[in-house]
Amino acid sequence: MTVAVSVGAVGVPLGDVWRIVLHHVSGGGASADPALDQIVWNFRTPRVLLAALVGAGLAVSGAVLQAVVSNPLADPTVLGFSYGASLGAVVVIVLASGATVGGLGVSAAAFVGALAAGALVFALGQRRGRMAPTRLVLAGVAVGYVFLSATSFLQLRATPTELRTVMFWMLGSVAGAQWSQLPTVSAVVLTTAVLLSLFGRRLNVLLAGDESATALGVDVNRLRAVLLVLSSLLTGTTIAVAGGIGFVGLMIPHLVRLTIGADHRRLLPLTALLGAVYLVVVDLLSRTLVRPNELPLGILTALLGAPFFIWLLRRDKVLDTA
Repeated sequence: MTVAVSVGAVGVPLGDVWRIVLHHVSGGGASADPALDQIVWNFRTPRVLLAALVGAGLAVSGAVLQAVVSNPLADPTVLGFSYGASLGAVVVIVLASGATVGGLGVSAAAFVGALAAGALVFALGQRRGRMAPTRLVLAGVAVGYVFLSATSFLQLRATPTELRTVMFWMLGSVAGAQWSQLPTVSAVVLTTAVLLSLFGRRLNVLLAGDESATALGVDVNRLRAVLLVLSSLLTGTTIAVAGGIGFVGLMIPHLVRLTIGADHRRLLPLTALLGAVYLVVVDLLSRTLVRPNELPLGILTALLGAPFFIWLLRRDKVLDTA
């Protein structure tokens, strides 16, 4: 993270990065050059912190959803959360030119859209009062395509400027990170990640099958409901501030499983850590590969994630380690 703050169009020595950060945090030490101070503290530090929080949130959400629906391909995109958030944001961008709709800005509308998608998947994924993993996946795919079609229709009505904003937002970016965003995102991501980690033992039992979990005293239906609510809250919060970023929730949990196994008591904390590091690195690449322009994060996560997943499939490890 320190290196990510240091590297950019204007390079800042690592020592100056720490000096500036410590000066703002503790109030002590000599103030650096005002221009470097502005770059490090107001632009890069909140951006790197937001990338870390978003990466951790998406990775943990993906790991939990894969266990909830007993499907190694599950992630926030497959279950429709990302498409719901995209629709909410595009409604504001296109119909209100980025202002507000019903008092909701882009980020708030994206959050509401993700929660709405989660509620629909939750409702459609039930059968006779119980949630079935296969129905949850099918419901997520169906809901996702409905939201995607509505988003595509709105894009046809967008002006060229609005369309550029829509496309960049849908592909994900933390370029607009501000300090004011971090308290809420930090509270939601850290609290939700800790709560989900506390379910580690029960997630392990869930992987053994519904019958085995029920025999061990786990209320499978209630557990899935709680985990879906927490995952949709986590996903909605991260997508609301960073847009649609794919493959993080799909790739990172598998990478950790290949390394340490499928015990969720260790899997979830390490998945959060690796997801945070991964998205910080991806964001660094997004703003340095084609300087002075920036690439949306979704382009790079897909470029890196798809070959990894193809390699994983060829090794026949997806089903073995999920």
